[in-house]
Amino acid sequence: MEIILKEDVANLGYKDEIITVKDGYGRNFLIPQGKAVIASSAAKKVLAENQKQRMHKLAKIKQDAQDLAAKLEGITLVIGAKTSSTGTIFGSVSNIQIAEGLAKKGFEIDRKLIILKEPVKEVGSFSAQVRIHKDISVEIPFEVISDN
Repeated sequence: MEIILKEDVANLGYKDEIITVKDGYGRNFLIPQGKAVIASSAAKKVLAENQKQRMHKLAKIKQDAQDLAAKLEGITLVIGAKTSSTGTIFGSVSNIQIAEGLAKKGFEIDRKLIILKEPVKEVGSFSAQVRIHKDISVEIPFEVISDN
């Protein structure tokens, strides 16, 4: 029996794949659970059209991410933090402060997309990675200065 998977199924296949399974497995488990549909000619045409439309959307999203990455290339941030007399920060600079610094410059970036290689606990120059898209990331240099 040929079926089209509607979601990823472990050890079987990924969403929108056309696969062959035994009749009982398809009729008694995959189709009633909503994990698959029978691969009729009409269902295959719908799948092809959906994939074509999805490709256009993904291409637009990727292009928007590339444009944002180009704008972020020249940005440098200065982040103020309360420090001791030796230059050690009380606490640490996290992706939240970097996201706030980018917001002040006009870039709304979710803090979960900002990755620091190591915790920033002292004054100095560092860099953070911003993952805009699964294929596109940008290094943002930032400097931590004393606010005292």
